[in-house]
Amino acid sequence: MLTASELSRSFGPRTLFSNVSLQLGPGRKVALVGGNGTGKTTLLEILVGIQSPDQGKVHRPKELRVGYLPQELPPETGRSVFQQVMLGAEQVTHLSGEIEKLGNLVASSSGHEQARHLRALGEAQSRFEQIGGYSTESDAHRILSGLGFSPEDHERPMGEMSGGWRMRIALARLLLSSPDLLVMDEPTNHLDIDSVNWLEEHLKNWHKGLLFVSHDRDFIDGVANRILELSGTHVSEYVGGFADFVVAREELLASKRAAAAQQTRQIEKTEQFIERFRYKATKARQVQSRIKALDKMEKIVVEDVGDQKIRFGFPSPRRSSRLVAELNEVTAGYDEDVVLQEVSFSVERGSTVALVGPNGAGKTTLVKLLTGQLAPLKGDLKLGTNVDLSSFNQLQTEILDEKRSVLEELRTVPGVETDGRNLRTYLASFGFREEAADRKVGDLSGGEQTRLALAKTLAMPVNLLILDEPTNHLDLPSCDVLEDALNVYPGTVILITHDRHLIRSVADSLVEVRDGVTSWHDGVPDHVLFPGQENSSKSVENSPQKVGPSTKKKKSSDDAVKIKRRLQKVEQEWELAEAEVLATQEALASSDLYQDPENVDKAVTAHNDAKDEAARLMALWEKLSSSLHITD
Repeated sequence: MLTASELSRSFGPRTLFSNVSLQLGPGRKVALVGGNGTGKTTLLEILVGIQSPDQGKVHRPKELRVGYLPQELPPETGRSVFQQVMLGAEQVTHLSGEIEKLGNLVASSSGHEQARHLRALGEAQSRFEQIGGYSTESDAHRILSGLGFSPEDHERPMGEMSGGWRMRIALARLLLSSPDLLVMDEPTNHLDIDSVNWLEEHLKNWHKGLLFVSHDRDFIDGVANRILELSGTHVSEYVGGFADFVVAREELLASKRAAAAQQTRQIEKTEQFIERFRYKATKARQVQSRIKALDKMEKIVVEDVGDQKIRFGFPSPRRSSRLVAELNEVTAGYDEDVVLQEVSFSVERGSTVALVGPNGAGKTTLVKLLTGQLAPLKGDLKLGTNVDLSSFNQLQTEILDEKRSVLEELRTVPGVETDGRNLRTYLASFGFREEAADRKVGDLSGGEQTRLALAKTLAMPVNLLILDEPTNHLDLPSCDVLEDALNVYPGTVILITHDRHLIRSVADSLVEVRDGVTSWHDGVPDHVLFPGQENSSKSVENSPQKVGPSTKKKKSSDDAVKIKRRLQKVEQEWELAEAEVLATQEALASSDLYQDPENVDKAVTAHNDAKDEAARLMALWEKLSSSLHITD
């Protein structure tokens, strides 16, 4: 077991964390969460021995094998993908070489010497079997396949692989090594949805120690049984998954708020006493006693998450045509290499469409078609009238000027100051509050730079946003900022992400890309986000027929009247359900509630039930509205 005691670390005048103590051992699967720049990566590197703490100690037993996956890109080694992964089985490969050497000695010797070599060979083969040597190669192939590598890729030179695939190779090598303690910094950053699902299932069966940083709520909830939150300069530990953590944190914050309010009242009364009797000789001793008590009092600080309600003020884009983009039997690729075949679907104004599927299936090619970077080999692709487009990808963080401040960098967006917006208020909605807007870009963490690049992209007065993996390197609060921003964005969004929570929260429909073929899915069916699960949601397979209202049969006028009546009734029920959500939310905010754990459980259940009912009615309302639109 790894044990850390009273760890502290500072950079210059800034304290990242202090008095951090924790234990990591078999069966403990711990997710470390916190804001960008709070010191999560620094804490990981101290625990694995890359950095040293300013104060405190880390005890790592000599026999403890620790494996670490950093965010940095691994170097190219000249080996094949499979050879590089097999380095994770160093003990197995070493013993395999010894067995081969002993086999040659047995073949070239005789008599007593041959008998001695035979005994050594038998012992080596026995050890090889005990450590799973005979299954290691098949395990390596299985892990590579789970992480999205095709069988042909296993023998490809590592140098031919892109940065994202090289990160997967590093992850595969680490998993094959099966360390006693596995430590990973954002392991899902370069994975697609299929690979995230595979890794989640793999780690569910991990019985050794695990510590990881992730911004993916679903991944955390599926893997972790403990949460460490780095907030302010302190670390708090919660037992359970992410959903349990949210509830427990709210309980703790409510308790702290109540204690802080009581302390504030006590301070006010003491200060009133001091002010009233300061100049009375008969009360001098009591006044001095209270002044000393105030000086010694340790103030209760409530480090509240989400304490500021974010309000987004986006520029008003011009109105585009109803059909923003339309693809009809589009085939696309590079030279003679066809990547997509006969793609047909349309994107309507105001919708949010998520592109999902394994890496290499054609999602990026589809984005290049939509942005005009690539022309179709066959078929027709049309953008609607008055469509203004802005796109985001990870390369945009590389063109930020490190010498500029955050505010100065935002001002480089064309026309950003022409609509009268307060840029500091806009930056605050992306987490750059007050003096943070004056920080130099070069002093920002990777996640903060990603957040700034997103703020620049969303500041443009466009009506079509195309976002390619915007959550990479973001922390959980920043993912919340992005989710809120997309939910109030007035235009159309096309989104590529492996973050299943974000997809469920913002997407209206999915385009699944696999093996060069696309399938359109109305809504967000679970069987697409979680492959292998049965689901009754229907998908519209890719065909020359356009997806949308124009493909459906017209309703009769009688049907329209029935739909309108049903729509009005559902809308009333929806409003009542939303009122119930607000009522249960207010109940959860009451500090008195948390004095009785049984009442807390009932209140949380009631809140979740209310949200589920409101979501069901909203989906029904949207379905009826769509049907009514078709009949009009």
